[in-house]
Amino acid sequence: MTRLFGSVRARAALGATLVVLVALVVTGAAVLQALRSNLTAEAGTQAERTARAVAAELAARTPYDQLSGLDSETGPVQVVDEDGNLVAATEDLRRITGTTTDQVEPRTSSFPSPSAPPAPSAPARDDDDDDDDDDDFDDDGDDDTGAPRSPVAPEGSGESEPSLAPGETGRQTTFSSGTATMDEETADYRFAAVDVRTHARGLLTVHAGAPLAAEHSAVRTALTVMLIGFPLLAALVAGMTWVVTGRALRPVAGIREEMAAITASEDLTRRVPEPATHDEIARLARTTNETLAALETSVERQRRFVADASHELRSPIASLRTQLEVAAAHPGLLDLDGAVEDTVRLQRLAADLLLLARLDAGERPVDARVDLAALAREEAVGRTGVTVDVEPGEPVEVAGSRGQLARVLGNLLDNGRRHARETVSVTVRREGDRAVLGVADDGDGVAEADRERIFERFVRLDAARSRDDGGAGLGLAIARDVAVRHGGTLTAGAAPSGGALFELRLPLA
Repeated sequence: MTRLFGSVRARAALGATLVVLVALVVTGAAVLQALRSNLTAEAGTQAERTARAVAAELAARTPYDQLSGLDSETGPVQVVDEDGNLVAATEDLRRITGTTTDQVEPRTSSFPSPSAPPAPSAPARDDDDDDDDDDDFDDDGDDDTGAPRSPVAPEGSGESEPSLAPGETGRQTTFSSGTATMDEETADYRFAAVDVRTHARGLLTVHAGAPLAAEHSAVRTALTVMLIGFPLLAALVAGMTWVVTGRALRPVAGIREEMAAITASEDLTRRVPEPATHDEIARLARTTNETLAALETSVERQRRFVADASHELRSPIASLRTQLEVAAAHPGLLDLDGAVEDTVRLQRLAADLLLLARLDAGERPVDARVDLAALAREEAVGRTGVTVDVEPGEPVEVAGSRGQLARVLGNLLDNGRRHARETVSVTVRREGDRAVLGVADDGDGVAEADRERIFERFVRLDAARSRDDGGAGLGLAIARDVAVRHGGTLTAGAAPSGGALFELRLPLA
């Protein structure tokens, strides 16, 4: 399992599936809530319509037994007086919750029927009866001023509905949810309560209910569709993501297989396939091929270096061994000077190889201040035919290793003396933020086509030249590598006298 989800393809498919599932669940919950709210509101509107129809009939003095809204087909209806007594209800109503009363059987009341004519006026009485008249008036639902009593405000409205006149229906509607049992069948209902002030019964409240079966059915259907459709959609997204990601990562698999084959065969001439697209994978393939090309060049250079070093080391070692074997057999024939010369040559070659290895390993030069003019004068001492010309002014100082820079200057002077007819001149000057050290000779110079090749390792342009005169061909290669490590350059050109000119440019300290 860990290996499976460790792949980019599996993680992409899993991530896309989870995102889609979360989005579907959130969207589905919102849709269900909106659907439930809309259907509940629609049921409430239907209940309110029924309640107001019954209230209008009551306001028109319709008898309770002739109210059209009490038909069982319209849903449960209750008519409640100010005291909370049920005065009328649907015939088949057996049980109800969610309204102001759970009564289902109308109770007998002392109030007359809504259709009864008003009672005859009582004869006038003296002042002693005024208090009793006021009490009777209050019992009829009026306040001390004779105005009708205000109805109860709807739940959650925060305000009381103004007092209603006889025959007037309240504008406010109170909604609630509950259950009702009609003809042995229990269902959920949305109830609406509307107040009405009648002429004979005072303030009445009509509760009418509309069934929520459509809301429940629609919500169940939508939920069933979601429970079936969401997993299928998530599976479809996972499958599509798996396929698309697999096609997108197919070039990566090709690159990996080719890299594995290159590693197994150690054939650095091979290259990974580059897709024809312009995406990140194509850039990865191109970068990989560039890395392989650089690695091939480096390995080839290393192989050539090892082969050339072995070849160069073979000659002095063989010569030294021959002399020692002869000396062992015939002590009188020992060429001591030749043995010492071969030993020195072998020592210099080993030192050059060691320095090149350190430079290839990326060794950073010591950060010290070096005066190129003083260094040039020191290296010129003991070498015949070498002149030093220093630009007057401030010292020309650079930062780096004094020993390595002395090695560069010594190699350039030795190369110049080897090819010069008479003189080698050294110049030191400033050019902007650079120090320039030039070594020129009056020899035959270097052909333009060979001015870069001479800096390669173990390269000697004069094939007929002896090894003793030409050296191993590492001097100029070491000089350029040291210059690069010091942040500078070393180039070959033509001197004014017709010979070769080597210019070392380094940043000023």
